[in-house]
Amino acid sequence: MTIKLYCFGESGHSYKAALALDLSGLDWEPVKVDFFAGETRSPEYRATVNELGEAPVLVDGDVSLTQSAVIQDYVSEKSGKFGGNNAAERREILRWQFWDNHKLSSFAGMTRFLMNFLPEDKQPKEVIAFNQGRLQGAYDILNKHLEGRDWIVGDSVTNADLTCCGYLFYDEPFGFSRADWPNIDRWLNDISALKGWKHPYDLMPGSPADRA
Repeated sequence: MTIKLYCFGESGHSYKAALALDLSGLDWEPVKVDFFAGETRSPEYRATVNELGEAPVLVDGDVSLTQSAVIQDYVSEKSGKFGGNNAAERREILRWQFWDNHKLSSFAGMTRFLMNFLPEDKQPKEVIAFNQGRLQGAYDILNKHLEGRDWIVGDSVTNADLTCCGYLFYDEPFGFSRADWPNIDRWLNDISALKGWKHPYDLMPGSPADRA
């Protein structure tokens, strides 16, 4: 049975799940969520897809899962990939997934949205500046951790890598320049060199060009 992933190209959290699915080799297909038309806020979406009104959502037969980290864990369970080689590595992967969702992706996703998907006169400049300050600290932590390491946890790509990279492949400006963070830059190059890697707008339906 083909796994379905409710997602959209602009969503970094959707990308984390879609990238794990694609690199795992599992049979899956994207289901476009029309976020910018308000689909996730509709009563129908909340009643039939996700009561939290969010994407991504994975549906595999009777299994329905939300939250990208949970979906990545499920992909690991089914494919045997990206989940670490032992219990200690799995805990370390979880640590980085929690850190990313709280310290990196939360600020990166919001800052990118405010800077690129709101009209210029609606952009809260002070909020953007605050978020960018928090992001600088997160980039520094990740860049230092990657010094002398190929991957965030262990000796191969794991869900720790696939979650932390979620927003960093997008081209829209939000205060992140790969050139400023050489270890992150090298690490992103290694991820994009993996067999089957795709840019978020190539992996999932939906992009700003569709609304231009």
